Amino acid sequence: MSPSRRKHPQPASDPRPTALPTAPPTVRPTVLVDVGPAVHQHAGLSRYAHELAAAMLANAPTDLDIALFYNRHSGHTLPADLSSAPHITLTLGQYGWRLGALAGQLLRWSQPPVMQTARRELSRAPRLYHATEHLLPYLSIPAILTVHDLIFESLPAYHTRLNRTFLRLAMPRFLAAATAIIAVSAHTAHDIVARYHVDTRKIHVIHEGVDAHFQPASAAEKARVHARYADNAPYLLMVGTLEPRKNHATALRALQKLRAAGRPHKLVIAGGQGWLFDSIQALVTELGLEDAVIFTGYVPAADLPALYSAADCFLLPSLYEGFGFPVLEAMACGTPVVCSNVSSLPEIAGDAARLVPPQDADALATAVGEILDHPRLAETLRRHGLANAARFRWDACAAATLDVYRATLAEKSPRPI
Repeated sequence: MSPSRRKHPQPASDPRPTALPTAPPTVRPTVLVDVGPAVHQHAGLSRYAHELAAAMLANAPTDLDIALFYNRHSGHTLPADLSSAPHITLTLGQYGWRLGALAGQLLRWSQPPVMQTARRELSRAPRLYHATEHLLPYLSIPAILTVHDLIFESLPAYHTRLNRTFLRLAMPRFLAAATAIIAVSAHTAHDIVARYHVDTRKIHVIHEGVDAHFQPASAAEKARVHARYADNAPYLLMVGTLEPRKNHATALRALQKLRAAGRPHKLVIAGGQGWLFDSIQALVTELGLEDAVIFTGYVPAADLPALYSAADCFLLPSLYEGFGFPVLEAMACGTPVVCSNVSSLPEIAGDAARLVPPQDADALATAVGEILDHPRLAETLRRHGLANAARFRWDACAAATLDVYRATLAEKSPRPI
């Protein structure tokens, strides 16, 4: 056989490396976070939903996808810093959405519109839902419920009848349906267990934070807001929705005593109109304080740090607080604080504030007077307040919340939607 036609044995295998099969990409679970309060409100629930979502998105967890949800019942849209996040919306009336969520829990509807829309509009169906306010639809996936307070139970007279009726019917069902519960304070967690006998292993206490822009204002900014909101008079400050549980009545009686003792301070009351407040405005006239009390209405967020900073003392003689944002905001701005010694306020204020019984006008006036008369005491409270406020950070709140998401997803396998 000629060499040109000789057959050479072939190697047993191809020496070239064989490509390994490509593993399918890891699918990260999607958590759908209800940021409706950040869209429709301006009070504490709004701040929680907004700041929590912003902090989670900023830290961009590598093992979870965060998407946002809200009911577009009023035509409002997401805050600018959240608008680029993946989000879905519904367009239901405000009462239709609330009553629909309750009806779903009562009747065990398994296909609520929110999850149908989520599946259609998101590339992957959500694996977990976070209700950031007291509203949890019936879902076929695990759900987290944040509970801010149980004021409707502790102080029922200070809630509207409609809201009180809704929450008394809905809250036990929302708590039972939630896979895990976040309480914004240990006091709120205690209330949940005491009133509804919820298993403590289901509850996670995660404190809220202080917005980063609350810090001592410059002299120029303080002068600007001092002239705008207080007519350049020395002033005490209250901040929050105008409603009975904030206990403006005790603050007004304390102010009358301070004025009678010769102190020139006015009381600036900043906040939007709530409910059942007509009696407080009448009390201003009854006590002869028409020239000493200033109702500012809603104050833009940009003005609040300077409004806090320019006050000689911040007051919160509240009858009940689930957390107490204004106390920490005032402290972060370097303002001495006098607040109630009830509900969550001792937990949040610690030893950085003067604590008084909420309905004791004499004790409130005495505590404020001591701060006004003793600069060294005021400076100590300012220093301790700044340190205390620094403990409450939104990035820490977000990190702890993400840990609850992970633990819940690890324990629960969602059913198909």
